[in-house]
Amino acid sequence: MKVKGVTLIELVVAVAILAVLATAVFPVARMSVKRVKEMELKYNLRMIRKAIDDYYEKYGKVAKNLPVKPGTATDSGYPPNLNILVEGVDDPKGTGKKLYFLRRIPRDPFNNDPNLRPEDTWGKRSYTSDPDSPQEGEDVYDVYSLSEERALDGTYYKDW
Repeated sequence: MKVKGVTLIELVVAVAILAVLATAVFPVARMSVKRVKEMELKYNLRMIRKAIDDYYEKYGKVAKNLPVKPGTATDSGYPPNLNILVEGVDDPKGTGKKLYFLRRIPRDPFNNDPNLRPEDTWGKRSYTSDPDSPQEGEDVYDVYSLSEERALDGTYYKDW
């Protein structure tokens, strides 16, 4: 009588081969996820920084010389908070239109706290703040990640 099937030794060898392959795949998958988050962080930082610069160019410089609504301009010409980039500001040239700089504020991909609003996931640097030790102030001159993690290139995300 001939029995068809897999022997216990064949099964153990197959499982061992699968375990070796899995240990090689998981670190690569984890690195891929981190690489995607890094690309998202770079994109989000670029987008927010461009919106801040656009605000300064189109609103801040002009508004310094014009009477404007309180809370929409600071002495530096930079936005008082990130929300104003989404909410928009009245065109200081008196066209009656609003100027918008962002559709939404993106989250920091390395801040996984679901209880925080997107604007609270970023560190904010004031115009009067020292670049080496950024502090919040009356305006938002720059944003940075609050993550203490190291990037794949060895730098810290907070220094990007």
